[in-house]
Amino acid sequence: MKIGVGLDSRLALPFDQLRTAAQEAERLGFESLWTPAGGVPDSFHVCAAWSQDTSLRTGISVVPAARMWTPLGLAVQAATLAQLSAGRFVLGLGTGGYGPDFWASVGLPDRPIAVMREYVTEVRGLLAGQQVTAGPLLARAGQSPGTPQSSGAPGWPRSASLGVSDLPPAPVYLAALGPQMLRLAGETADGVLLNWATPERIAVSREAVDAGAARAGRDPGMVPMTMYIRVCIDDDVAAARLAFGTQVLGYAMAARGMPKQAGYRALFAEMGYDAELTELEERRDQGAAMPELVAAVPDEMLHAVGYYGPAAAAPAAFTRLNQGLDEAIVRVVTARPGLAPVTEAMAALTPALIRAAHP
Repeated sequence: MKIGVGLDSRLALPFDQLRTAAQEAERLGFESLWTPAGGVPDSFHVCAAWSQDTSLRTGISVVPAARMWTPLGLAVQAATLAQLSAGRFVLGLGTGGYGPDFWASVGLPDRPIAVMREYVTEVRGLLAGQQVTAGPLLARAGQSPGTPQSSGAPGWPRSASLGVSDLPPAPVYLAALGPQMLRLAGETADGVLLNWATPERIAVSREAVDAGAARAGRDPGMVPMTMYIRVCIDDDVAAARLAFGTQVLGYAMAARGMPKQAGYRALFAEMGYDAELTELEERRDQGAAMPELVAAVPDEMLHAVGYYGPAAAAPAAFTRLNQGLDEAIVRVVTARPGLAPVTEAMAALTPALIRAAHP
């Protein structure tokens, strides 16, 4: 198993300290560096800097494609990073949201599987040096119903190519939670990005990915599965629990008015936490603040998807959580500001320590 580290703008580190942290990650033996998209500093620029500062693979998990990008724009960025890094860059794509209101806001139909099929196949085609014709959904993104079908959309002409060939590899991974998106990843992508999955859910995901791979004539296990596993390393267990639990609930609870049968809310329900989340959402709607909600979360739910607490127990917990993955990413969460808790977390979960904890 490969082991990487995830760093992002929510750590409140300035750009130069993100670069320092990456250099420390390489010294500690990590094999890849990952960051999410959508914040400042921009993830493509972060990966470009990391590729110059280190010899590690870099990856974005994930670009909210439908919310911010066209396939052509994504392919240009990925091709540039492929050249800068000599083929050490991975582009992760996700929808960027879910539900009818989200899809209406980006001018696309509420058909996430069909939309992401177009994104993955078109970006991969462009990166392979092909002339790519926009699919019917993305070609008409944001257009009024009367717009001629022959035209393109803003930033995405009807047909395009990058105009270059023999690019270094730039694998395209797809973020997937539910069975349909997992099968799509197995069928069309170079890898799949999971999130917040228990080991049992990882095993179920592998089955779905392999089923999709079989559709495309790929062998079982051919499409690698990668996932962030969030950790908050701190001797102040209460502070670590609050920081970690805030991230869990930020994903797991359904926002007011959002469907509970989609996205991360559905994922956590399928993993057995529907009743707990329903109670927490009721408390929130009655005015409870996040610290009160985190205090009410069962420890079992938090321990099922990550780790918080002192360094000594972290490698064993991480090893328990990464079963079934091809690449596990130590996604750093901190309870204190600054670079020091980031480097402490990485030092507590080096690849050597994690592998030594493997039974």
